[in-house]
Amino acid sequence: MSEYALPNDASLMILDDDGPFRTRLGRAMEQRGFTVDAVETVAEARSIVRNKPPAFAVLDMRLEDGNGLDVIDLLHERRPDSKMVMLTGYGNLATAVSAVKRGAVDYLAKPADADDVCKALLAQRDAAPEPPENPMSADRVRWEHIQRVYELCGKNVSETARRLNMHRRTLQRILAKRAPK
Repeated sequence: MSEYALPNDASLMILDDDGPFRTRLGRAMEQRGFTVDAVETVAEARSIVRNKPPAFAVLDMRLEDGNGLDVIDLLHERRPDSKMVMLTGYGNLATAVSAVKRGAVDYLAKPADADDVCKALLAQRDAAPEPPENPMSADRVRWEHIQRVYELCGKNVSETARRLNMHRRTLQRILAKRAPK
């Protein structure tokens, strides 16, 4: 039995293009009492939302065929009481604000823990969810931001360094290292 107080409709859609993560999170949420539909693409998510909008959704920000923000809009239109959490590997304040303005209840960095996702989904509407147990370190947030800008610049080191206002060689050293924990 779940330690969480679930409503009668505990339908949950998980939209993430990372197969192993999607499967693990789906299993963990099923163990907590949710009825899970795990999908890989925005097109699949839109189909589910049109046919039977779920009570809850966990949506990845960046996907092969679009953006999780688009699914927030459709789900909010089809089922205004649905509670959504955005997940992303890129900690970006602008997209977090956009996700919350569009109707998401929280914004979590990947890899998100199932307990953190559950707490965010089940938090009272106007109550802030508890802070995550294991938040990303400041070094990891910085590294994620650099990686995101690097990707957006087409992996062009000089352009990325210019946009981040950092020396090109410093950026090269950072990019050559492993991600911090």
